[in-house]
Amino acid sequence: MEGVAEGLWELADLSEKKGEISQSLKCLEAICQSSSVSFLPIVLVKTRLRIATLLLKHSHNVNHAKSHLERSQLLLNSIPSCFDLKFRCYSLLSQCYHLVGAIPSQKQILNKALTLSNQAQGFAAKLWSCNFNSQLANALIIQGDYQAALSSLEQAYMSATELHYPELQMFFATSILHVHLMQWDDVSLVEQAVNQCNVVWDSIEPDKRIHCHGLLFYNELLHIFYLLRICEYKNATQHVDKLDAAMKADLHKMKQIQALNKELDVINRDLSCSDNLPYRDRLALNTKQAQVEEQLSALTGHSSTGKDALEPAYFGNVRREWGDKLELAQPPIEGEWLPKSAVYALVDLMVVVFSRPKGLFKECGKRIQSGLQTIERELSRLGVNDTMREVDIQHSAIWMAGVYLMLLMQFLENKVAVELTRSEFVEAQKALVQMKSLYVRFPTILQACGSIIEMLRGQYSHSVGCYSEAAFHFIEASKLTESKSLQAMCHVYAAVSYICIGDAESSSQALDLIGPVYSIVDSFVGVREKTAVLFAYGFLLMKQQNLQEARLRLANGLQTTHVTLGNLQLVAQYLTVLGNLALSLHDTGQAREILRSSLTLAKKLYDIPTQIWVLSNMTALYQQLDEKGNEIENSEYQRKKEDDLEKRIADAHGSIHHIELVEKVKVEVHKLNDFEMKPGAAGASIGVNNLDIPESVGLSPSTRRSSRLMDIDIGTRGKRKL
Repeated sequence: MEGVAEGLWELADLSEKKGEISQSLKCLEAICQSSSVSFLPIVLVKTRLRIATLLLKHSHNVNHAKSHLERSQLLLNSIPSCFDLKFRCYSLLSQCYHLVGAIPSQKQILNKALTLSNQAQGFAAKLWSCNFNSQLANALIIQGDYQAALSSLEQAYMSATELHYPELQMFFATSILHVHLMQWDDVSLVEQAVNQCNVVWDSIEPDKRIHCHGLLFYNELLHIFYLLRICEYKNATQHVDKLDAAMKADLHKMKQIQALNKELDVINRDLSCSDNLPYRDRLALNTKQAQVEEQLSALTGHSSTGKDALEPAYFGNVRREWGDKLELAQPPIEGEWLPKSAVYALVDLMVVVFSRPKGLFKECGKRIQSGLQTIERELSRLGVNDTMREVDIQHSAIWMAGVYLMLLMQFLENKVAVELTRSEFVEAQKALVQMKSLYVRFPTILQACGSIIEMLRGQYSHSVGCYSEAAFHFIEASKLTESKSLQAMCHVYAAVSYICIGDAESSSQALDLIGPVYSIVDSFVGVREKTAVLFAYGFLLMKQQNLQEARLRLANGLQTTHVTLGNLQLVAQYLTVLGNLALSLHDTGQAREILRSSLTLAKKLYDIPTQIWVLSNMTALYQQLDEKGNEIENSEYQRKKEDDLEKRIADAHGSIHHIELVEKVKVEVHKLNDFEMKPGAAGASIGVNNLDIPESVGLSPSTRRSSRLMDIDIGTRGKRKL
């Protein structure tokens, strides 16, 4: 009877290679459903494992796969040994529970698997133990149990150490760092995890390290997330450059592989029809075939004739070829973090995050477009289209769809920030409306984005002169997040909007918002909050005629911004306020120097409001110095810029989306009670929640065409000190 089973297995393999999956499944199902022939339990187990693997690779039929695996588990209970089959069954069954959102069942099966792997002896059993601890940690993270997840990962790390397997140690070291970044409970623990990754990475032999492509990307991205969190942007740049170079090299290699595969297909086609070819031509084709296969093998590190092993399910149920995977560890470890397309989209996103503050908008636009196209293509492969809502997503595709949707929101957030900086308000509207639409359609998956959308509505409202509405949205944004950092930034933004309203009551409200943030500013990790609150506080002090104290605060903030953040827009705005102060103190020499620097930066950024603000100060400077020629020339240029800005603002106000974005109404969403995904979990799993706040957009003062740009006495009616 075993010969019959082997024959059907062979037929199933041939059908799968031809892409005839249903035919392959029929061959395998015939063994399970046979009533005339009785097969051994081990034959049935192997067959059901094969069926489950095919279903998980090629369909969304997770429940059918789960049923076969549960039957296999029952059969295996009666067999005393067969540890490898038992381990494979446990691993696949765990993934099925994960895909259907049955996390308690997943944890239960993994604990059974760990018990069995601890009873078994040998290298393979320890590897499987690492597999199960990795999956268990993932399940615990979904439930928010970070400490238990860390315990599982540390246990796996110890097993990898006992195996003297540095690549596997690196996999778990990076996983531990990832959990610390998500939890961020103790800065020193995060730093220790970063240092541990550095030590383990250096311990891998150089000739082996070059093959750890997935680990390179995972490790470098985690380092970038860490440096972003502590606001060490300049130190993070080298990591971004390293990743970008590696990505470009890999994309070039993949093009070479595609070209060679096409050439090999042509050769194989010619050989299949070579009966009538002369011997010499056939020999030449065979030689060429061997050469191309050798080139492919050298590029991929895989034999083109090798047979694929029985692999666990691909994450997200979309089958991907070898070139679309960035493996972190060899089987049997479930060692893929994200598909290559998602990782490369993240690299593009990192380039945007670091290029935007420098004013490299052309590069930003190119990367945003590339990222959006990649994400839309992957969402389409997952069956997520423009009209779909959460309830319509295939259950097994929810997790992966959540990852891509979170990435999509991050790209759109940065697009809004770029367009607002360049005063392209209508383009910013389009991106913000798209974010709002996605949030309404996927409220559970994108729950973490609610505060970001309200904050961006505030940024937009402020940019087009709707300061009261801007303050409302910033305050609403602060209510929708548990992040102390984001709350502080939103309060600072709201304060600047209140200052721009210009009356005594609004200045008092601004002070009420700035005061609490200023009092705890040293408790934040990094300097983002400090630079923002010093700008707002200095701006308010200037309005209240407390010029010397304002100058002190602003100079401090400028130095920190320049040295640590490298954000050119915020630097330009600091310089403009300081130039204004120097002018008020009749230090015309310093005022001229500062304002020229500010104007240069504002021009580089295409930041029209800041340019107008600088130009208005320069007009006043020329008036003080009685430089009539410069005053007239400067005033004419200022008027052109004001006319340009007025037109842009008028176009924005005339858009059908304007009222929808500025109105003092929070975006309302309806979450599904039975939607089995932890809110924001997808974003947390890849580390992209709140990667970056557009820290300078919206900090500029009034964009209205008014002499109030130079008015610094509006706060004298209600002076208060912090």
